[in-house]
Amino acid sequence: MSTFIAAFLVIAIAFSALAIGLILRNKPIEGSCGGVMTSEDGTCSICGKTEMNTCTRTDS
Repeated sequence: MSTFIAAFLVIAIAFSALAIGLILRNKPIEGSCGGVMTSEDGTCSICGKTEMNTCTRTDS
């Protein structure tokens, strides 16, 4: 039971630290590549498509 409590506390502290960091930075959460909505012209910088759901990364 003590292992469960310790694991729960570690996870709770990690989530709290992440939340505090987001609050202090005062920036919106973004995806790993920033998403289509953050580009100036609305196109994906990886594949060039304009719809977010159809954009897939292809490694050349």
